[in-house]
Amino acid sequence: MNVISSQNISFEFFPPKTDEGESQLQDTAIRLAEYHPHFFSMTFGAGGSTRAGTIEMVKMLQGKTSVPVAPHLACIGSSREEMVGVIRQYQDLKVRRIVALRGDLPSGMVQPGEFRYASELVALIRETAGDFFHIEVAAYPEIHPQAKSVEDDILNLKRKYEAGASSAITQYFFNPDAYFYYLDECAKHSIYMPIVPGIMPITQFSRLVRFSEMCGAEIPCWIRKRLESYGDDMESIKAFGFEVVFHLCQTLIAGGAPGLHFYTLNKSEATLKILENLNISIHRPNLPRYVASQKIG
Repeated sequence: MNVISSQNISFEFFPPKTDEGESQLQDTAIRLAEYHPHFFSMTFGAGGSTRAGTIEMVKMLQGKTSVPVAPHLACIGSSREEMVGVIRQYQDLKVRRIVALRGDLPSGMVQPGEFRYASELVALIRETAGDFFHIEVAAYPEIHPQAKSVEDDILNLKRKYEAGASSAITQYFFNPDAYFYYLDECAKHSIYMPIVPGIMPITQFSRLVRFSEMCGAEIPCWIRKRLESYGDDMESIKAFGFEVVFHLCQTLIAGGAPGLHFYTLNKSEATLKILENLNISIHRPNLPRYVASQKIG
C-alpha cells in the first residue's frame, strides 16, 4: 500500500478580515508548519478584491514559518500590466509557487478584461518569469459547473498544461471514483502532470452545503442524509465527517494519489486528526486515534 509523507501534503488558507481571524490563522499556520508540509497556499478574490490581503498574508506566513507559500492569483477582470506587476512582486518576495486561476468576474463588472481563461495567465507567468515559478492550476474531477461538457473541461485542463502548468490541485470531492476516472481521462488526453486531490474536512453541515453549491462539488446522498440526521449534534457531525474523509484519504493514497491538499478554512483540528490517523503527522497525544481496518503506514 502506498504511503504519503508530510512532503506530499499541503494546506490552504484564506485572508482573514479581522484581527481575531488573523490571530487564528497565525496559530493554525504555526501548528501545521510543525508537519513540514510541501507548501501553504493562500486564496485570492477576483478583480483585486482581496489581492492586497493575499500579499500581506503571504508576507505574514513567510515571517512566521519556514514553509513555502503559494499565493492564488486570479486573472479575470485584470490587465496584463497588473498581472505582470503582481508576478514581479512575488518574485521579489522569493515566492516560488503560484496557484494560477481564472477566478470569478467581480460583481458589477460586465467585461472580463484582457483574460478569459486561466491558461492565458499560465502563459503570461511563463513569458514573464520563465521557470522561476512552479505553477499550480485547478482541476475538477466532478467537472467545472460552467463547463460546456466533460470533454470541454478536460481540454481546458490540457490547455493549462500545455501553457506551462506544473501540477494541478482538484476541487474537493467525496467520491474517489470520480478522481480516479478523471485521471484516466487526463491520461487519454496526454496530460501527464501530477493532479493532487483537494480534501475538505467535514465539521459543519450547513457550511459544507453552502460551499458545495458554490463550487459544484457533489455531496453524495448517503453522506448528506446522515449529516442531516444529526441535526445540531455537532460532535456526531464531526465524528462522522472524520470517518468519511479519513477513509477517502486512505483510498486515494492506496490508489496512488501524488499528495493531499487540505482546505483548512484557517482551522487545524479536523485536519490534524486526519493526518495523525494516517500516520503522516507528528505525535500529538491529545488527539484521539481512530482504529480502522485499513491503516496507512
